[in-house]
Formats: sequence, C-alpha cells, structure tokens
Amino acid sequence: MRSDNHVQHASQALADRVLERTGVEADRCYQCGKCSAGCPLAAEMDFPPSQIMHLLQLREFPEFSEMALRSHTIWLCLTCEICYARCPMEIDIPRIMDALRHEALARNKVNPKAKDILAFHRAFLDSVRTTGRLFEMGQIIDYKLRSRHFLQDMLQAPWMFLVGKLHLLPERVRGRRLLGRIFARTLKAKEKRP
Repeated sequence: MRSDNHVQHASQALADRVLERTGVEADRCYQCGKCSAGCPLAAEMDFPPSQIMHLLQLREFPEFSEMALRSHTIWLCLTCEICYARCPMEIDIPRIMDALRHEALARNKVNPKAKDILAFHRAFLDSVRTTGRLFEMGQIIDYKLRSRHFLQDMLQAPWMFLVGKLHLLPERVRGRRLLGRIFARTLKAKEKRP
C-alpha cells in the first residue's frame, strides 16, 4: 500500500502537495522579490525564497521540484516570518518551507549540508520527549553523537557549568505521560498523512 501511495504522490506536482498540506498557494507569487530582500539568511541560501517559490511554480518540469526539495534553503529558513510580513500577496512562505522540509524527509532528499541542522532538531525533540522540557546536557550529548562534532565548542562547557547553564541531571516535569501521548498522536497523524 505504501508503494502505491508513494507512486501517486511522486506523480502529483510538488506545489499541489504543498497546497494540500498547508493550504498555501505558491502560484500566487508574482516574483516581486520582497521576501528575498528581507530574508536575514538569503545570502547564505542556495536559492532565495522567491526562487524557491518560482521552482514550485514550474510544475511541468519535475527537475525543478527536485531542486527545491534538495535545496539547503529550506533547512536554513528560520521561520521568522519577515518574508510573510513583506509579501504583498500575504503568502505564508515559512509554512511552505516547513512543508518542503517534511517532503524532503519523506522522500529522503535532504541536502547533505543540512545534516547538522537535522541532528540538532532531532536531539531537541528527543530531549523534550524524554524529560518534558529541554535538558541542555542531554541535547548536547545527543547532538554530538548524531553530528560527530565531538570536540566542537568543548572549551565553552566549563564556563557554562560555572554560570549554571548546564546541569548534569535533567529536571523532569509532571505529566510526562501526557506529553508522551502527544508525541505518539503526532507521529500517528504523520504516518496517516499522504
């Protein structure tokens, strides 16, 4: 069943999949460039936000959709919503970027440069899922194991211990069972999505 679903989604245009997931129409973009001009990370991106929107609009050419999914841009987006605030068409570009990240993960097309970003994201969620809140030391250890950057920032650790920013043991919240159910429900809903 999964393969039939996958074939159906592969034939559907990426912009249509994004529209289904978010309710946001990439076709409304008329390429004014205000989103790219205001983006604080546009200089670091391989495609500024306006170009990602244009790649989605070129439905007839699947290679452009592929470029959008494999871009580093979708992983660098801060979802700060400056682009959304500046857009004369009020297109929720951060929501589109989030949908593209989900799609890239589902299709296993994550940009190799995004490996560390993804490792940090997963370490953060694992920390919250386990303790009910962010446990910095646990997140750091999880991130280091995932990213293999074992010695990066090691000189900052002693200072962070001294000023009380790092604790050796997590502080657990009450109601972690409820939090576990929220995570389980979210994962179940994610599996049901097309």
